[in-house]
Amino acid sequence: MKISVSSDMDEPVARLLVEELRRRGHEVREHGALREGADPRWAACSEAAARDVADGVADQAVVCCWTGTGASIAANKVPGVRAALCTDAYTADGARRWNDANVLALGLRLTSAPVLKEILDAWFAAEVSDDREDRSNVARVGRLDAARKDS
Repeated sequence: MKISVSSDMDEPVARLLVEELRRRGHEVREHGALREGADPRWAACSEAAARDVADGVADQAVVCCWTGTGASIAANKVPGVRAALCTDAYTADGARRWNDANVLALGLRLTSAPVLKEILDAWFAAEVSDDREDRSNVARVGRLDAARKDS
């Protein structure tokens, strides 16, 4: 799977994230502080990773900033992106399962190496729900994106 990763800071957990994704066999495209010469501001690098998903350059993305909040806000402004800020494995599972999230947002401040691996395990193991209500909600979010593009 192709995964875009952005971080506004070159923190050890961000480097571990890239290393762990590659260890799991994913092709990683780096943005922000993880790539020399790239714009490291959280809004810019999160947008770049999210656009990779929206444009089909990447299958998914992981966006990081100190709390994860700014990264998730910026990513969610890109139509077609459903970014979820996840602080634990249960939230990551639910984000993929019920929300069909295609961008994982992480906080650099509180995400330890063991928690990072648990979150990634849950994220990649979860299967998107085929429940009618869940699909209806995801479709509604898609319509919100379409309305935003038209305005």
